[in-house]
Amino acid sequence: MAVTIALFLIIVTLLFGLPVPFCFMLSTLFMVISQGYDPSFLLPYSFSQMSSIVLLAIPLFIMVGGLMDKGGIGSSLVNLVDVFVGRIKGGLGVVAVVSCAVFGSISGSCAATLSCIGSIMFPRLRENGYPMGHSAALVSCAAPLGLLIPPSSTMILYAWVGQQSVLACFLSTVGPGILLMCLLSIVNLVLLKDVPSIHLSPAITGAEKAHLFWQRAKKATPALFMPFIVLGGIYGGVMTPSEAAAVAVLYSIPVGFWVYRGLNRINFLQVIIETATTTGVVMLMMYCIMMLSRIYVQEHLPALIMGFLGSISSNKYVILLMLNIFMIIIGMIMDDVSAMLLCTPILLPVVVKLGVSPIHFAAIIGVNLGLGNVTPPTAPTLYFGGRIANTPVSQMLKPAMIFITFAWLPTLVAVTYFPELSLWLPRLVLGGRF
Repeated sequence: MAVTIALFLIIVTLLFGLPVPFCFMLSTLFMVISQGYDPSFLLPYSFSQMSSIVLLAIPLFIMVGGLMDKGGIGSSLVNLVDVFVGRIKGGLGVVAVVSCAVFGSISGSCAATLSCIGSIMFPRLRENGYPMGHSAALVSCAAPLGLLIPPSSTMILYAWVGQQSVLACFLSTVGPGILLMCLLSIVNLVLLKDVPSIHLSPAITGAEKAHLFWQRAKKATPALFMPFIVLGGIYGGVMTPSEAAAVAVLYSIPVGFWVYRGLNRINFLQVIIETATTTGVVMLMMYCIMMLSRIYVQEHLPALIMGFLGSISSNKYVILLMLNIFMIIIGMIMDDVSAMLLCTPILLPVVVKLGVSPIHFAAIIGVNLGLGNVTPPTAPTLYFGGRIANTPVSQMLKPAMIFITFAWLPTLVAVTYFPELSLWLPRLVLGGRF
């Protein structure tokens, strides 16, 4: 009963707008007082769990996202993608989706992806006659690709909490991320095929397109080189994720200052301050979550959840459906980091008992939390996208629901009930069985 009240306390305080770290602290304090847990038992445990080199990657990837956003690196990526699909009706929407995937593969952040690609694409989409409700909904629904296309900060947290391979968790979300990118692009093209207000750029010959491609590819090469450094270093076994994140920071600073010239002393300082602030909030939240997770284990919460779900249905697929609904709701009211830290220690033991691979569950929880971030009525990412696009959310709701219904939900169904979608790449690259 006390555990139920503690979970309910988190949700209620979040809905009332209390800062997320304080919600977790309040819930932890309630459990300590009501159940008589000794703080001297919980505090050292959390401290020991936080002493992990893996966690160094979190602030570093946060900083990379900020440096790319301020440094003008995203603009060159958008221009390169535009060469291929920018001259067909709805093509700029595809450019936005693919750019979100490419940018997300470097920054690993949903918010940084939406902020950077949105600020670049929204003026272009508006100038070319694209309906802004549609455009804002599309980019907002594509921004969580930054949570799926590796490296992803949330996958690092999942691997840390769940004691799994970071590289395997990275690889598990590649298939779902690519599927989602393709579905969003196709739905976008279908929705815009009969919109008369869209202006198309003049057609160009094959030779002109080739010349334009090489011209923009040359300019985009420094930006494109970053994913090869980060992902190549991690997958090649040369660097750990933390080392790769540090190299990405060191690489993005000179590129932002002297190649793309978007960085200056003022916005560089802003990035450092924002990184420090975000890191402090995340670390405080993680400390509280570690105490809560220890209490959950002592209170046998995973077993209680499994017993409750088993009383409703013994079918594995029905239980997975119920867990998906739960994670979507959590994703609707929390940011991705908070939701990942809450769901992983509670649900991972449950799905392991169901016979689901922890690496498969990494992809399931990643898609669920991304979907929760764009699902009304709360939809934090959707509201953020509307603010960047300066578009009322009321105009975004209909296209957003179409993208959710025909892109996000099919991806979630596929990743949940077809494990090979998320497991084939870890098995191919790392070998073994997951």
